[in-house]
Amino acid sequence: MLQPVMPPYGGLAVVVAGAGVSGAAAARVLRDLGARVTVVDDSPEALESAAVHGFAVATSLPDELGLVVTSPGFRPTVPMLIEAGSRGVEVIGEVELAWRLRGPSAAPWLALTGTNGKTTTVKMLEAVLTAAGLSTVAAGNVGLPLLDAVVGASTIDVLAVELSSFQLHWSSTVRPHTGAILNLADDHTDWHGSFQDYVLAKGRIFDADTSIGNADDEVVRTLHSRARGRRVAFTLRPPRPGELGVVENLLVDRAFPDVQGEATELATLDDIGVPGAHNVANALAAAAMARSFGVPAEAVRDGLRAFVPEPHRNALVRVMDEVSWVDDSKATNPHAAAASLAAYSSVVWVAGGLLKGADVDDLVRLAAPHLRAVVLLGTDRAVLLDALSRHAPEIPVDQVARLDTGAMQEVVQAARSRARPGDTVLLAPAAASMDCFKDYKQRGDLFAEAVRALV
Repeated sequence: MLQPVMPPYGGLAVVVAGAGVSGAAAARVLRDLGARVTVVDDSPEALESAAVHGFAVATSLPDELGLVVTSPGFRPTVPMLIEAGSRGVEVIGEVELAWRLRGPSAAPWLALTGTNGKTTTVKMLEAVLTAAGLSTVAAGNVGLPLLDAVVGASTIDVLAVELSSFQLHWSSTVRPHTGAILNLADDHTDWHGSFQDYVLAKGRIFDADTSIGNADDEVVRTLHSRARGRRVAFTLRPPRPGELGVVENLLVDRAFPDVQGEATELATLDDIGVPGAHNVANALAAAAMARSFGVPAEAVRDGLRAFVPEPHRNALVRVMDEVSWVDDSKATNPHAAAASLAAYSSVVWVAGGLLKGADVDDLVRLAAPHLRAVVLLGTDRAVLLDALSRHAPEIPVDQVARLDTGAMQEVVQAARSRARPGDTVLLAPAAASMDCFKDYKQRGDLFAEAVRALV
């Protein structure tokens, strides 16, 4: 049983807004601390589940209220959260609650964020920390709620923490040992209201003892120049003092050298088991975070070699007739798709879905030299078709009009008819999936199933 910590939660009337994974964890922990918890959600199914587990449930704020813990999916403009603020009630997220509940000997947080590559990088970091003999776990936006990782986790040496912009928005006092930003591109402005507010939310992660930023990303570089604590950068070019970078085929550290004044070789490009320059940058970020915690160079190499990518992230499905089929369904915005496309020389590109107003002109213009053909699906395929007609008019395009899960069978057949030996058929949609599929995972699974069924 948890013991109450400051501020005292015993008897406090707390609303947990949202009964998802993070909300359920917050509700459990707060109840164990003695708080009087009410779960508020607009989903009858979610409320029924919370009630079954013994929680009071409601669809609006109760009269007595001392704190609101909101799930990251709730926008700041939700009337319930605005009402809480007008009543002088603090609104925090599950990540902020986890930070406040840390004990005096709590494991340090090595935290990262970015528009793309977060899960790949945090899992690389977890692999490197494990290779160094440290007890660790990846938590936060990666799946395991931070509360579950923090509460009672006395055997953990250090936490590899992935944070989204939503989580950071509701985190006012989080101060990790190390905070890193991988990259920043236009995304989630529908939630934050503007790109500037999105960037400001991401920038909170630089309230850290050591801040690590991508020197090759202009927006990150500007934020990083104002970061508190020690500043370290990573880059795909040869590193300057205070940076990690690439020299020929080596990952080199000039920020945390093992010998004073000298560069330290960490790994080779061949030690990174996933393709693409963006994954080299991810590996450098993971290495920098681990090195900030004192991890030796050989553990960086061994961890990168041991790293296994999560599904739907540049995952090779199969090679057939000298054509590689790659599932990068997690490339749900143009920035991610551009990085994925740049990793391959001759691509039959499978793209389309819900673009959410994103501009695809730069994506198509940069991708054009890599394209053999394009297969478009989804609600917003006409936007991509228009950009292709202007920036790659010579590239053949097939369209799949149906907007259900059966679309993927037609997509794979069309891609097969276009692919030639040496090509890569790449599912990197640059768009969200919910027009045809439950989520990006189902989209990728159906792609892989259709590809494996080819004979």
